[in-house]
Amino acid sequence: MNRKSWKVFAGLCALAMSAVWAGPARAQMSEVKEKPPIYTYVAQWAIPRAQWAEMEKSYGSTQKILDKAIADGTIVGYGNDATLVHQPDGATHDDWWSATSLAGVLNVLDQLEKSGDSASPVLASATSHGDSIYVSRYYNWHPGSWKGGYTYTAAYRLKPSAPDDAVDTLSKNLIAPLLEKLVADGTLHEYEVDTQAVHTEAPGEFLIVYLAASADGLDKVNAALQEALKSNPLEGPAFDAMVDITAHRDELVRTNATYK
Repeated sequence: MNRKSWKVFAGLCALAMSAVWAGPARAQMSEVKEKPPIYTYVAQWAIPRAQWAEMEKSYGSTQKILDKAIADGTIVGYGNDATLVHQPDGATHDDWWSATSLAGVLNVLDQLEKSGDSASPVLASATSHGDSIYVSRYYNWHPGSWKGGYTYTAAYRLKPSAPDDAVDTLSKNLIAPLLEKLVADGTLHEYEVDTQAVHTEAPGEFLIVYLAASADGLDKVNAALQEALKSNPLEGPAFDAMVDITAHRDELVRTNATYK
């Protein structure tokens, strides 16, 4: 995904927000209503290159626990990722699962810890490790399992002066409507707009995350974004007033995922 395109798109969102505040005279994209919260636990690991094959094998030991948790409704999805665009000292792998409650997320974490999986030799080889818990109210997915998909994450941070409902307004009016169409036509298996549920970092960060069925899907998202910009020819000065663009970061990973 072109970073500049997302910046302009976010600017488009910002002006749409201004239109909402100004009144109904400005045309809006179809609004997507928020859903009940989904919580996602993400464990990230920096694994030495010599251990990458062992890391891939290690996921099999947890699959029975995660499949059972999906079957009994404790979680609604799980998966693992391998980083494609590496950074010095950055994470190389992660595993994650999602539930409709914090209790569901933490119950699975407890089961995995009791199973001894967190003490496996390959995880012990990690040079760094971190965990995060996110919450999303704008999301959608196709039920099923996929291997080798591509997950793109665009991370932004709001300025302290941004309105409290900035992420909510951006999501329901522009981000979610665009990504909903791409889920509907099969370009994407899943998308979500995340904020931290447990603030291990300062509040204000939000993530736009989507899982493409193939590498071509990433290009289709970019094309859809460009088309949205053409059909809504608004500039983005309000974006700079709300978002610290210097904090913007992107991630691209290869994903195996299962959703109920």
